[in-house]
Amino acid sequence: MKISTQFRFSKKPVQVKRALISVFDKSGVIDLATALHESGTELISTGGTAKLLREAGIPVKDVQEITGFPECLEGRVKTLHPKIHGGILGRHEFSSDREDMEKMEIDPIQLVVVNLYPFETVAESEPDPETVMENIDIGGPAMLRAAAKNVDNVCVLSSPDQYEGFISELKKEQVISFETRAKLSAGAFALTASYDTAISKWFSRSDSKGDMKSESDFESGEAFSVSVSGKQMLRYGENPHQKAAVYGKQNSIIDCFHGKQLSYNNYLDVDAALNLLDDFKNEPPTCIIVKHTLACGVAVADRLSDAWEKAFATDTKSPFGGIIAVNRTLDKKTAQMIDKIFSEIIIAPDYEPAALELLQQKANRRLIRLKSQVKPETDLQIKSVFGGILVQEKDNLITPQQDYQIVTKLKPTATQLRDLTFAWKVAKRVNSNAIVFAKNLQTLGIGSGQPSRVDASEIAISKAAKFGHSLYGSAIASDAFFPFADGIVAAAKAGARTVIQPGGSVRDKEVIEAADFHEMSMIFTGIRHFKH
Repeated sequence: MKISTQFRFSKKPVQVKRALISVFDKSGVIDLATALHESGTELISTGGTAKLLREAGIPVKDVQEITGFPECLEGRVKTLHPKIHGGILGRHEFSSDREDMEKMEIDPIQLVVVNLYPFETVAESEPDPETVMENIDIGGPAMLRAAAKNVDNVCVLSSPDQYEGFISELKKEQVISFETRAKLSAGAFALTASYDTAISKWFSRSDSKGDMKSESDFESGEAFSVSVSGKQMLRYGENPHQKAAVYGKQNSIIDCFHGKQLSYNNYLDVDAALNLLDDFKNEPPTCIIVKHTLACGVAVADRLSDAWEKAFATDTKSPFGGIIAVNRTLDKKTAQMIDKIFSEIIIAPDYEPAALELLQQKANRRLIRLKSQVKPETDLQIKSVFGGILVQEKDNLITPQQDYQIVTKLKPTATQLRDLTFAWKVAKRVNSNAIVFAKNLQTLGIGSGQPSRVDASEIAISKAAKFGHSLYGSAIASDAFFPFADGIVAAAKAGARTVIQPGGSVRDKEVIEAADFHEMSMIFTGIRHFKH
């Protein structure tokens, strides 16, 4: 292939004389085609799109009239022809291209309007691999990429969301600017990248029969790619001097129906709250309070109002400006109690009308309704690091009680076992080193993010004392093993009577002996929950 070292974009505006329209999603396509026809554009189309335009009274030529070749293979081959791709890829500024096009009677195409078969939607819901395979679009991505590549001569529309702006510019200027074409080309390449990534993921998780493999996305192949569509610019990032955006399908999970747009930090806090809430989705009424992605109060009770009261009592200062999440419809009584403090966000599966009427009186408070359980685009966690990214499976494991190993002479009572399981769930979502004291399904003290496990314990103990909580008879959960017996001794002195931890330290024997000496029961889970 010859590459001209003298090539530069001319950046001239383009007059749309011929347009190819072939869309799966036909939203807005009649308005677009009408505007093009009124501007004198010749329209070329395929199959169902051509039929729809004709029924609307818009003149259109079938692709086979241009190619002289009928559609074949049950319509899978329509536009893969030199007279189509030559018309899209032809570079008018090159004499060699012009000569070839004249010789082969190829007329240029200045606009390509294409959107793709809904592969992701089908792949998520369709168990039959043959059906999924048939929804892999071949001609569409080829035309999009060809048009996007030839940005100096061609405009590409890859989404109905782009039609309104295009029509406005066409009517006002009668031409399409290079700046608009470049932006639309970028969108087309982003779409095909996302589309290819979805297909690649499906193949990497399926064997030759279409059955799911056990490997995660990042276990197959030497490269890892991620492409998430649905961009929404945010006012700024963690701080006002940082630009930020959110990508994905958050609106399929939550509905922020009252208050300002969610900020970057709001998204982080909501994510932390939803992850913890997901661990309590099958529990009785539960209230979770999160501040700066950290749990500052969690409680379970027979009534939601009692759960709020217990969660808030854990730490009555940190919840101000925080996130409150519940796993039941928010009732008026609980709403009245929550309304006494300033909160940034409230999350609930639903709201009683009386609760809504009260909570919506504060315009800046964001109210979120859960539309579905948290089903992320991927079960992977991705973090940027120097020179690249780290990828791992998400820590969604909940240790079943039958896997608990009681390692002390004393066994936990049924009540203690409930508190241990409760504290263990909370500790999993607390930053390491994590220590959680709990009693009667209520957090009493939470220590997090410390370089020393003893420091985390001391913080948890001091916070419990600060807010008037006795730790006598409490359960303590640690996200990782106690490396020395001193952590157990400190917990016993504070009043804890039962412990849950992963175990696995070289000094486990000493730790168990310390628990026995202080007449404490202790469980090893065999599972660590570091959260950095």
